Amino acid sequence: MRKLIYGMNLTLDGYIAAAGDDIGWSGLPSDELFQFWLDHELASGLSLYGRKLWEAMSSYWPTGDQQPNATPAQIEFARNWRDTPKVVFSSTIDKVDWNTRLVTGDAIAEITRLKAEDGEPMTIGGATLAGAAMRAGLIDEYVIATHPVLVGGGTPFFSALDSWVKLNLVETRTIPCGVILTRYETRR
Repeated sequence: MRKLIYGMNLTLDGYIAAAGDDIGWSGLPSDELFQFWLDHELASGLSLYGRKLWEAMSSYWPTGDQQPNATPAQIEFARNWRDTPKVVFSSTIDKVDWNTRLVTGDAIAEITRLKAEDGEPMTIGGATLAGAAMRAGLIDEYVIATHPVLVGGGTPFFSALDSWVKLNLVETRTIPCGVILTRYETRR
């Protein structure tokens, strides 16, 4: 059975985007934070995206390694992003590219099916998609990079739940730029 991991950058008050889908609060990641996310992605065998996150990622990373100031880590991230199989869940787009499959039907049924397979861990991103997986009890691990900023509203990392989810702290560390990294596993 595959593990499903939900991880993103978020503000201290719990938002992945400020009002208007603004992610400018996160700035450019430090080298250490970027390396953390690169390592996280390298450990994944399949990436699951909601439409908005897919559109953001696919607008840059297919050619991210060809940018004039790309660092070695950014080059590796771009190549890994293209090579890693991806599934996009959306009923409003009709075409995906770069080793990606589009699912327009029942996201929870498809994620449940994918989890039942053998294989490397899967990552999930996008607040709406991850929120649905969270409510269905499908998330096995939460990876959170908390930035020292308050935005007061926007898109929350955690969605409203029907019942409590108890977690075990697996890791915590601070990056010199002030970001706190935490990993939690869901208690089963």
